[in-house]
Amino acid sequence: MGDPSTRRRAVPPGTRGKRARLTRDSRVRYGSLMPVGVVPSRPLASRVLRRALRVADAVATPYGVDRYVELVRPSWSSTEVRAKVMAVARTTPRSVTVTLRPNGNWSGFRAGQHTQLSVEIDGMRHTRCYSMANCATAGDGLIELSITAHPHGRVSRHLRQFAERGRTVGLTSAQGTFTLPETEPGHLLLISGGSGITPVMSMLRTRCALGWENPLTFVHYALTHADMLYRDELEELARTAPGVRLVRIFTDEPGRGDLDGFLCRQQLDRAAPQWTEAEAFVCGPAPLMDSARDLFAGQGRDDHLHTESFTLTPFGAAGPVGGAVRFGVSEMGVASDGRPLLLQAEAAGLAPLSGCRMGICHTCTRQLGTGTVRDAVTGELTTGPDANIRICVSIPVGDVEIDL
Repeated sequence: MGDPSTRRRAVPPGTRGKRARLTRDSRVRYGSLMPVGVVPSRPLASRVLRRALRVADAVATPYGVDRYVELVRPSWSSTEVRAKVMAVARTTPRSVTVTLRPNGNWSGFRAGQHTQLSVEIDGMRHTRCYSMANCATAGDGLIELSITAHPHGRVSRHLRQFAERGRTVGLTSAQGTFTLPETEPGHLLLISGGSGITPVMSMLRTRCALGWENPLTFVHYALTHADMLYRDELEELARTAPGVRLVRIFTDEPGRGDLDGFLCRQQLDRAAPQWTEAEAFVCGPAPLMDSARDLFAGQGRDDHLHTESFTLTPFGAAGPVGGAVRFGVSEMGVASDGRPLLLQAEAAGLAPLSGCRMGICHTCTRQLGTGTVRDAVTGELTTGPDANIRICVSIPVGDVEIDL
């Protein structure tokens, strides 16, 4: 475990030379930095040029000016957030870290937020949510995403294999409320598992850049020592950054880390004895999140636990699966097989717009005309008509008709 007693300062990558310019107030209050505490936007053009672009868009109908300019500069757009891949690193056997330079439509992010990244694979556009991992106050116009390839992850496996410098990807503006507090808590507890390390890594880097020195405990679960993202940097910060304590747990290599096993009361008591007084942020697999919720609920600390997850917890449909699914716009129907409507639509040959495929981005939202669906994440029932539902996580309960 890292020793928090040393006082030698550590500055996260991307913040050297900037920290000395922070005022004492900005070291105390993150929110006071927000005008400069995000990756700054770079305005594309003046108001006059924007008017000219609107005229050019009209002249270039039906494609718009973007479709012509992107032939020579793919990352440019008058309206969309796009980014150029500036660097690629494969630091673990299953991950890839990409450094991106967004165009001028990017308006920055708060530590802990995510973006929806879009890539084209075999002629189809696919979108997934990934959290920024870099310091939110760096001010260099770059963002960093670390992506772990999952066995059935089409986008993550594609990026792990094919991400390269110079490529252009699509982004959205930063999203999410899983963010570093505006003022420094008395004790920060960051718990992550696997690729869930990225948003809390951004929080740690930003916390160090702000000059915060109150205790911070960083607990990370990885399968093995080799699988741990940011391992060297975390160990360096634990040695040098004031107040930082690192606890590493390698679930497939007992005895190799600082503690063994999975999150439980006894383990957390050893990792962070004052955890019941901490402001906690947890990101990782569903079992890790569930354990954290149970522990904090047991102490009446629900309001001090913040969670983020980009994995869909499987939900078994209650009762019989029977029923028919009718796609109203397409004028076709299928017998329900109990899967989410998005999968059933794709199996029927339709290609509905979708993004994260786990109920986060709302890209796949459609209107439920008739019938009832069950939310695969929350278990809640929604009944038509004219109810907006996310078809990637909506399972039919009996006969339904969807606006698709």
